[in-house]
Amino acid sequence: MSTVSVREAVDADAAEIARIQRVTWRTAYQGVLSDRALAELDSAVTEARWAEAIGHPGSRIHLAVEGGYTVGFCVAGPAPRDDVADAAGNVPGDADRTGLIGTLLVEPRWSRRGHGSRLLAAAVAGLRELGAGRAVTWAVESDAATLGFYRRAGWHPDGTVRTLDTGDRRLRELRLTGALDIQLVE
Repeated sequence: MSTVSVREAVDADAAEIARIQRVTWRTAYQGVLSDRALAELDSAVTEARWAEAIGHPGSRIHLAVEGGYTVGFCVAGPAPRDDVADAAGNVPGDADRTGLIGTLLVEPRWSRRGHGSRLLAAAVAGLRELGAGRAVTWAVESDAATLGFYRRAGWHPDGTVRTLDTGDRRLRELRLTGALDIQLVE
C-alpha cells in the first residue's frame, strides 16, 4: 500500500493544484458548468490564481499525497462575512469564529481512498488553531457526491442558498455548516 499524507501547499504546487481542479471539474461538473467555463481552466490565469492563493495570508491549502502523487487539495481559512450572513445580510454572533472550507477536491481516479476525509480533518484542525468553532462550505445543489461527503462528516445544509451566474447558466449552491470536532481515525 502506498504512503498517504496531507501537507501544506508551497508555491511550486500551483500547477498541480490547477491540474487537479481542471480534471475534477471536467468530470464532476460536465453539463453543470458551461463548456466555456470549463475551457477557461486551461488558461495560465488559473495557475496564477492558485499561486496567489497559496500565499494568501490567513488561509491554508492542504494537499493530499499518495505515494509520489498529489491527488487532492483543500482550501480553508476564516470565513468572509458574506459567506456566513443569512439571506437578509444579517451576520451571526460567531462570525469572527467561523471558518470556511473554500474548496475540497480529490481527483476522481484517487477517490474512495480516504483522501477527502484526511483533507477535511487537516483543514478543520487548522481552523481550530485559528480559533474557529464551526465552519461553512458551499456545494452545488445537484452535486450528490459532495453533499453526501459533508453529511457523513456531520455537516448539513443550514437553509441558505446562493445562485452563481457562470455566464451561460445559473448555478444554485447550498451552504452547509458543521462543527470542527472531526477527528480522523486511521
